[in-house]
Amino acid sequence: LRRKVAEVASAVVVASGVATMAAAVETSSEQLGAAKIKGGGASTLQSGRVIAITRGVNLDNTDWEKQNLKGVAFQQSVLRGCNFKLANLFSASFFDADLSGSTFQGANMQQVNLEMADLSNVDLTGADLTQAYMAGAVIKNLEKIDDTDWSDVDMRKDQRNYLCTIARGKNPKTGVETRDSLMCP
Repeated sequence: LRRKVAEVASAVVVASGVATMAAAVETSSEQLGAAKIKGGGASTLQSGRVIAITRGVNLDNTDWEKQNLKGVAFQQSVLRGCNFKLANLFSASFFDADLSGSTFQGANMQQVNLEMADLSNVDLTGADLTQAYMAGAVIKNLEKIDDTDWSDVDMRKDQRNYLCTIARGKNPKTGVETRDSLMCP
């Protein structure tokens, strides 16, 4: 069984690589980022579905608006100035990724891994970060958090204290007040 799983995973990676190369030839530079995800920088077979892995890929200024990126691993990737507005990022991983200047307005970011990610100047307006993990994330100049749901987010006390100083509004999807979700005093 392990051998069969390994064969299937290898076939998926090879097929993904071919698809990525073919897509890259036919796409403009703006669409190249999407081709990398759809084909996968690499892929893994997990519970019968393929998960794209983009470890270390430069995807600066790419547009992911309204895309279903559930479970995609953007670990250690460079994603500066990207548009993730209204994207489904449920359980995606941005571990050690550079997200500076990106927008996540209204995005589903439930259970997202933001550990050690650079969130400098990121726009999280209206995002749902329920149960996200962001210990060690850089939140320098993170100011656009209106209407964001931070329920059960694992973060350091200093991060929570800072966010409480700028928190306001209510998440339009969950109906939870931003300050309440951060457990602000």
